[in-house]
Amino acid sequence: MTSAEGSRYMSDIVPPEVRPKPAVPAKPFHVAPPNSVPSPQGMGGEGQGSGRGSALLGYIGIDTIIEQMRKKTMKTGFDFNIMVVGQSGLGKSTLVNTLFKSQVSRRSTSWSRDEKFPKTVEIKSVSHVIEEGGVKMKLTVIDTPGFGDQINNENCWEPISKYINEQYEKFLKEEVNIARKKRIPDTRVHCCLYFISPTGHSLRQLDIEFMKHLSRVVNIIPVIAKSDTLTLDEKTEFKQRVRKELEACGIECYPQKEFDEDMEDKSDNDKIREAMPFAVVGSDKEYQASGKRILGRKTPWGVVEVENPNHCEFSLLRDFMIRSHLQDLKEVTHNIHYETYRAKRLNDNGGLHPISSSGQDTQESNL
Repeated sequence: MTSAEGSRYMSDIVPPEVRPKPAVPAKPFHVAPPNSVPSPQGMGGEGQGSGRGSALLGYIGIDTIIEQMRKKTMKTGFDFNIMVVGQSGLGKSTLVNTLFKSQVSRRSTSWSRDEKFPKTVEIKSVSHVIEEGGVKMKLTVIDTPGFGDQINNENCWEPISKYINEQYEKFLKEEVNIARKKRIPDTRVHCCLYFISPTGHSLRQLDIEFMKHLSRVVNIIPVIAKSDTLTLDEKTEFKQRVRKELEACGIECYPQKEFDEDMEDKSDNDKIREAMPFAVVGSDKEYQASGKRILGRKTPWGVVEVENPNHCEFSLLRDFMIRSHLQDLKEVTHNIHYETYRAKRLNDNGGLHPISSSGQDTQESNL
């Protein structure tokens, strides 16, 4: 090829397209990234700074993800379902009302004392929407009247276990549906408060059997009801005795040790496990004490202040259950208890067929 031909050939080649460099998003005037040092003028900032990629990129905006998630969650709201189990007269409804500082239990102040006790264990639930600081939460309280009130309490936990599994089944059928809802209603029990009678001696066999059967399917938090009936020494000894009995029977209450994600979680949860069972007092009545209005129980020798940590452990229970571990209770319910039920259910039946659009169940619940 001659030089003339070579030059003509080179002229036929289309030069590669020169693409403009992507524009770097400008940093908003109100955002200042930490430890940022402005590059000097005229230093050729674009060509220099190898190893200083973050300085070249500048502000991107990924720190707004948390705010985006917060806004979206605020719009949808939260669901929280709490079950209370224990003998009648232990103050279950009162404690739940005290926890959320509103009448959220099934028994209101107009409840009649002439109401008959149920002959068998019943399941009753009531839902309320609670709003605080712009955050809405649908709270469902599931009560179990009749538990432990009969002469023969054999297998009285079975209706409760059946109810918990039915909620898992309902959620599972919505999940496998072809035309499932964008947001599946969550009726699963996230937390079960188990009320222990303040006997000061030891756990009853009924207490042990209930927690042994139910701790595998739901988050159980044991509490000593009406702990103001015990002296300080009796309370301490009773708590230690209950912890030893639970450990001897292999019963793990929430938070379970195997679910601790890191050392920080383990340290916090160890303190909670050492405080269990929580010795609590509930009250929806206000009294004047120490120059202010407080929730408490009035006695001949003074007022037992519900939120005073020197009087009971109610504030510790509330902070643990609502202020620090509410979201974790929901996650453990979904990722551990529900997934265990789901795996067993699908494995036993060789897969769960989707529900037809007519709403007819193609398969019976195998509870």
